[in-house]
Amino acid sequence: MKVLVIGSGGREHALVWKLSQSPKVDKIFCAPGNAGIAEIAECLDIKADDIDALLNFAKYEWIDLTVVGPEVPLSAGIVDAFIKEERRIFGPDKSGARLEGSKVFAKEFMLKYGIPTAEHKTFSSYLHAEEYIRLKGAPVVIKADGLAAGKGVFVCETVEEATDALRQIMKEKAFGDAGHKVVIEQCLRGEEASFMVLTDGNTVVPLATSQDHKTIFDGDKGPNTGGMGAYSPAPVITKSLETKIMKTVIDPIMKGLARERINFRGVIYAGLMICDGKPYVLEFNCRFGDPEAQPILMRLDCDLFEMLKATAEGKLKDAYISWRNDAAVCVVISSKGYPGKYEKGKVIKGLDEFRDDKDTMIFHAGTSLNDGKFVTSGGRVLGVTALGKDIQTAKENAYKAVEKVHFDGMHYRKDIADKAIKKQ
Repeated sequence: MKVLVIGSGGREHALVWKLSQSPKVDKIFCAPGNAGIAEIAECLDIKADDIDALLNFAKYEWIDLTVVGPEVPLSAGIVDAFIKEERRIFGPDKSGARLEGSKVFAKEFMLKYGIPTAEHKTFSSYLHAEEYIRLKGAPVVIKADGLAAGKGVFVCETVEEATDALRQIMKEKAFGDAGHKVVIEQCLRGEEASFMVLTDGNTVVPLATSQDHKTIFDGDKGPNTGGMGAYSPAPVITKSLETKIMKTVIDPIMKGLARERINFRGVIYAGLMICDGKPYVLEFNCRFGDPEAQPILMRLDCDLFEMLKATAEGKLKDAYISWRNDAAVCVVISSKGYPGKYEKGKVIKGLDEFRDDKDTMIFHAGTSLNDGKFVTSGGRVLGVTALGKDIQTAKENAYKAVEKVHFDGMHYRKDIADKAIKKQ
């Protein structure tokens, strides 16, 4: 069968890598892909949000399953367009993708269906928002309403930080149209975790737990990024807590989607803050997390193609899903200056050493080829992901691999998975 994967990051490389292991898959295309993906799939010169071109390609090539990686095409309605033309596609339709595409919609949804989340207020006026901040005080969390590539959330410890974040979002338009509205919410203290489930609208299957590291520097310091590393499983999510999450978060989501007549087929990702043993939803995503997908897919011990196809067809109850007992850790290597301005075109050395290592994968995120050499082309460049018998071993294996990779200005956090190791 033929598969089309949409996207160009580390998550998409992990998806293509795992899909390529399926005996059912004969050919994989990726649009637009990257230099690493090009080694195992045919990359297309089609942008991830060019819905018409993607649909025409899927029809022309008789693609059996299209898998949408990033959030932008989902929010733009790519699933609706494919379904209208009776093309099989993995991901929620435009109405379902609003859970991620609008922080305001997500907050209203959570309030309506009793899903635990932080107290908040929504503003479309800069002056009113600024006045509220000065009256409310700090700490507060300020979020751009729309999609901002994981960078539109500011945890502000002082009023000055909060007003500065507000100015960036609403006045300077740092995130474009995503900043027309903002959500200002209570700052919850606890430990974050990523909880993802597959659903075909009826059946719900939890995926392996994971934890992301959002900020650029060690110790959770600095500005938010798309994610600087992740590990799986997440010890903070015990069996009893998973049961609580399913009961207080996932079940109400599914009931709410049914009442809103939203036929959601894909991944529901709940970004959680665990406070005193209770889960609170920070945000929803409607696709695999990035970089969480990398360690999760390294641990997957079954056919990803069959899983995604069953979800898209509404037959998830018949799917077989299993996991390796090993842990996995992903360390993201970024360009100097990320998440701000960064240079491109830096030659990457050391990648050839991992080609025969089944327990270590270098997932490409922002790479391209120049005269036959891998060079940097994005903010997040590589996701170095390794397995181990436990998180400590997986971390050691990942950082040993990181030490073999080099390009000018490369940056990575040194403390990925430390929180988990302390709990073991």
